[in-house]
Amino acid sequence: MASLILAVRFLTIVPVPGREATGAGALGRAAWWFPVVGLGLGAGLALADLVLGRLFPPLLAALLLVSIWKVATGGVHLDGLADCLDGLGGVDPARRLAIMRDSRIGVFGAGGLVLCIMIATASLAELSPPLRGRVLFLAPVIGRLAPLLVGACFAPATPGEGAGAGFVEALPRWAGAAHLALVAGLAAALLGPGGFVLLAAGLAAAFAWSALLARGLGGVTGDVLGAGVELAELGALLAAAALAYRGAL
Repeated sequence: MASLILAVRFLTIVPVPGREATGAGALGRAAWWFPVVGLGLGAGLALADLVLGRLFPPLLAALLLVSIWKVATGGVHLDGLADCLDGLGGVDPARRLAIMRDSRIGVFGAGGLVLCIMIATASLAELSPPLRGRVLFLAPVIGRLAPLLVGACFAPATPGEGAGAGFVEALPRWAGAAHLALVAGLAAALLGPGGFVLLAAGLAAAFAWSALLARGLGGVTGDVLGAGVELAELGALLAAAALAYRGAL
């Protein structure tokens, strides 16, 4: 339970009682619970959608949902995305890492956050209420599956240094594959064959992003993994909107 408490506290702002796991590599070992936390988050968002959809027009309801989504996670993954986007302006790996460690946000990071929120809101607004609830239930799970798979495939940019390195080094390599099978089953149950498209799109976005950053940094960092969560969710939402627009979902 200590690892679950750590996962909940790290991934959300939900206050949970008890003692969390501590020590080197604790977060990596707690990663087994990440998709479970995503499941809880998705259930909460689907419930919020039922309420907001009856009170507000589609676009405003979608914006409020995205706001609740990001507030509930403490913006931790958005922060990673902004840091990574700013870091892309560096001329070499050392400079990029230095920029990413800077707490100040630059124009690339700010612009990226605005676009991310706008695209997520527009994607949700295009989904009909019953479908939107199922997509909201699934997307956070896909997002929190992504770091388990990405972390098992890429080396840390700064071995032995930072939370990202500790996560990657302690991550159980079998956890991602085990959860992938479970999430695929959930996707099929919620959305049929279209669920596999959302899963593939989300993970493809996370892996493409991580490969790009790993090439520029010499590996992945905690910011890269966090940004991958955001982009996996966004990829799933975009896939859902595209399939719904074509009548395939």
